[in-house]
Amino acid sequence: MSDPGFEERTAQFLTWFKAWPRANFHADIEIRDLRGDSRGRGIVAKSDIAENTVLFTIPRDAIINTQTSDLAKRIPDVFATTVLDDADGEADDDDAGETGGSSDNWVSLILVMIYEYLQGDESRWKRYFDVLPSKFDTLMWWSDKDLDWLQASSIVTKIGKDDADSMFRAKVLPVIEKNPDVFYPAGSRKLSDDELMLLAHQIGSTIMAYAFDLENDEEADREDEDEWVEDREGKILMGMVPMADILNADAEFNAHVNHEEDSLTVTAIRPIAAGQEILNYYGPLGNGELLRRYGYTSVHHARYDVVELSWDLVISALKDALATDDATLGRAMTELDLEEVEEVFIIDRDLDEPDSRGEFHGRTILRHLPEDLREQINAVLKAIRKMSPESIPDKRRRDELCLSAMRRAFELKLAEYPTSSDEDAKLLSSSAVSGHAKMAVHVRYGEKILLQQAIGLATEKMNDLIEMNDLIASAQGEDAQPSAKRIRTK
Repeated sequence: MSDPGFEERTAQFLTWFKAWPRANFHADIEIRDLRGDSRGRGIVAKSDIAENTVLFTIPRDAIINTQTSDLAKRIPDVFATTVLDDADGEADDDDAGETGGSSDNWVSLILVMIYEYLQGDESRWKRYFDVLPSKFDTLMWWSDKDLDWLQASSIVTKIGKDDADSMFRAKVLPVIEKNPDVFYPAGSRKLSDDELMLLAHQIGSTIMAYAFDLENDEEADREDEDEWVEDREGKILMGMVPMADILNADAEFNAHVNHEEDSLTVTAIRPIAAGQEILNYYGPLGNGELLRRYGYTSVHHARYDVVELSWDLVISALKDALATDDATLGRAMTELDLEEVEEVFIIDRDLDEPDSRGEFHGRTILRHLPEDLREQINAVLKAIRKMSPESIPDKRRRDELCLSAMRRAFELKLAEYPTSSDEDAKLLSSSAVSGHAKMAVHVRYGEKILLQQAIGLATEKMNDLIEMNDLIASAQGEDAQPSAKRIRTK
């Protein structure tokens, strides 16, 4: 893809990066334009690279955070109170919106990034801002028409745009409006509220996709000090890390980021052949979450796909399995401790993460059904048996009904998707969809495959249980009639 401006900005960024004291960029790697593969910029090996090679080094001074930017020094009172909620003086973590993290760290970094962006050429990070994206594929920026492609995926409920709007209006815009002489260089035009909101969303999406946790001195002795993980508890300083965020990422990867006292280094964790892209790792995320946070999907991340089941849907499945009515189920529910009742259940494969070489092993199959779902269904069945012992005469029958309800719940969830997995597979193998639509099909296809595996596993367990119960009944001289029909697998 020919774009002289794109290449020029890349070259200027690389020159800027190398000029930082203690910065290093290996001669056998290069920043390459990968937009033709919908991956923006990436870093690629020009020659074969040996395992344990240090690919580049990022001095901590080059990282944008509250300690390196001048903003915290210019308005220290703001940063001392950013984490407080006006009403109760306590940290309010519910306003994080699109960022998904603790509001104190996110608000602080958003303010710092907006400040540095508004400084223009006066910011030390001007060349870095020049290579940051201005357009995003994260779900926050999708149209309603695009979101419809996700069908019944629960990821649609996790976008949080309204929460982000509220946070920006309550905690970001007032700080900028109160300190215009700090945020706006002399003679520059002040942005309208609508322009500031757009900028805040762009900065928020940038932080979502690119920010990393940075260990404070008091965190240096943590057991996982070599890991870079997203801040989800508000305990670790966050920052934007030039060059590290040029790396793309996948569930199979070949590089690792290490924390050192004065710098961060990126090292090859296995041999990298010439022409191969250098890849980081964002964690065991399914394609839905990967798309929400980072704006892309990956075949390798499909092994970590998840599906959410609502308790309301499970109740419907219980009604079908028991052939009972709402009143009976309602009375049974009153026997439960409502504070202990889960509203959502997660189906996932719970597979191991990649090994120390960034590779994973084993089949992508579901081996276990959700234990918390089984326990909650059994609690309801026990309550029903207490009210009507003849309906569930023993534990064997209860176990059969539990598996039947689980299987039915999986079927009901699968039925919420308007298209089949076969139809989605055909779309993915053709050129009929692209862009947001294709990423959405990746997400929903992976969820359907997982549900099909859950249905198959529940069927297998039901058949095993029925066969065992029949053998027990025969051995005990009970009625030789099978306790239930054996279920056919598809």
